Amino acid sequence: MPQHNHAPARICPNCSGFAAVAIATGVRLRDGSRATVPVNCPTCHGSGTVVRPAVVATAKAV
Repeated sequence: MPQHNHAPARICPNCSGFAAVAIATGVRLRDGSRATVPVNCPTCHGSGTVVRPAVVATAKAV
């Protein structure tokens, strides 16, 4: 059976594939740990990949 070679997903140019991060706020909780805020990349919405742009055909002026 033939193996299909699908094109790899395009990695997001804004986050380089690291789409979800936890940012420390600097505030300490009662147990001594730091409070964090989860943040997703606004471009890829936390997936790490983006859709390939559609190819646009341009007509040449004659």
